Amino acid sequence: MTPFGDVLEHATRVLASAPPVELSGLCDDELLLHLADVERLGRVVDALRVAAAGEVDARSGRERGNDSLSGHYQCTSPAQLVELVTRTSAAEAARRVRVGRGITPSPNLIGAPLPAAFEHVASALSAGRLAVDAAAAIIRHLTEASRTASPATVREAEAMLVEQAETMPAEFVAQLAQRTCATLDPDGVRPRENELRRQRRFHLGREVNGMTPFSGLADPVNAGLLRAALSERTAPSRQPRFFDANDVAVGDEPDPLGPGTLGLNPLDGRTREQRAFDVVFGLLTAGIRADNDTVGTLHGTATVNVVVTARELLAGTGAAWIDDILSPVATETTREVICDGGVRLQLHDDRGEILWEGVRQRYFTPAQRRALAVRDGGCLGPNCTAPPIWCHAHHVIEWEHGGPTDVDNGALLCSFHHHQLHAGGFQLRITRGVPELLLPPWLDREQQWRPATKSRLSRAA
Repeated sequence: MTPFGDVLEHATRVLASAPPVELSGLCDDELLLHLADVERLGRVVDALRVAAAGEVDARSGRERGNDSLSGHYQCTSPAQLVELVTRTSAAEAARRVRVGRGITPSPNLIGAPLPAAFEHVASALSAGRLAVDAAAAIIRHLTEASRTASPATVREAEAMLVEQAETMPAEFVAQLAQRTCATLDPDGVRPRENELRRQRRFHLGREVNGMTPFSGLADPVNAGLLRAALSERTAPSRQPRFFDANDVAVGDEPDPLGPGTLGLNPLDGRTREQRAFDVVFGLLTAGIRADNDTVGTLHGTATVNVVVTARELLAGTGAAWIDDILSPVATETTREVICDGGVRLQLHDDRGEILWEGVRQRYFTPAQRRALAVRDGGCLGPNCTAPPIWCHAHHVIEWEHGGPTDVDNGALLCSFHHHQLHAGGFQLRITRGVPELLLPPWLDREQQWRPATKSRLSRAA
């Protein structure tokens, strides 16, 4: 048994002989103190883990040749050996090795020991005052800064960061360490930014149970743009564009949700994550429409083929199929998506013979879309803030039922409210060129058709 094995066995006996802690019987303050004590114990253990991983790394250097510890066990790296012995994840093993490397003394050229690169971090870790997450962030960013900053300046910054880390969450410590690195190494900001930009990526996966996953990484500039767009459009206090109190009042009744709730939409049951998804794809729709080869900015989106049988389309039942998507969609959904210019409908008979393939002439022209944008001011859905370029051009009287592709039969709706309309969440009509909404009775007890436009022109009328 190793010397530490004796300590471990003793500690295990002490913990086993201690009276069990009935957490449910602790008061709030006692529970939080217990949580802090357990966390400190875990940090002491974590410090021992990274110290051991650091020593494995020190004994696995390439300069050791055949005496390399990781090479002796046929491992390609010290992290792989740590993973093998501890049975932790590869990412966790690599993190322990990186932190351990920063707190482990190393020999100089003649074999004399040199102090650890980050002595303040090592001391705070061993005392249980510093979390490994925070230590990893400090070491990573100060290692970058040390390329240009003096050793004395880096040590001073390390002491400051360790002191702050004793009272700050690890995420804030990482942000502070990053800012400190930028201050110490301002000339390195641009190379780091370029490196991050090279790592940007987007991946669209294949379907899993009817849903298609996607993932990626955004560089700081594009992440900032994306976060700003999401924050602006998903903020709880976001008010409808061009609206005042009279636009959302229900008759002479006060706000049905109570004072101070103006702008909350009972028809919108989306979670914040669902709203964020719709914002991203609204931006995508707007980008696809911004084609330099087309006059104006409100032309049709990228073409998607939808295949459905004529019988099921007329009956509004059954399934339809979208190109390159394995899962079917409801025929009723087909009625919804073919309103806009991004879908070409292909009708089949029951044997699969093509009866008719839609052409794009039936979709609203760029000039018509611009007219709808001026008249509607954006999505006509209740309390919606989606701008015109995000919206579908909906046929109020459906095209297959004889509705013309005309401004007086068109209305702008975002993807969410377009679906709500087809699902029966509210009704829409055009009266003397003005779109009107009929809300459900639980939202409008008077059940009156009310003007829905958000255009600035309606304010001047």
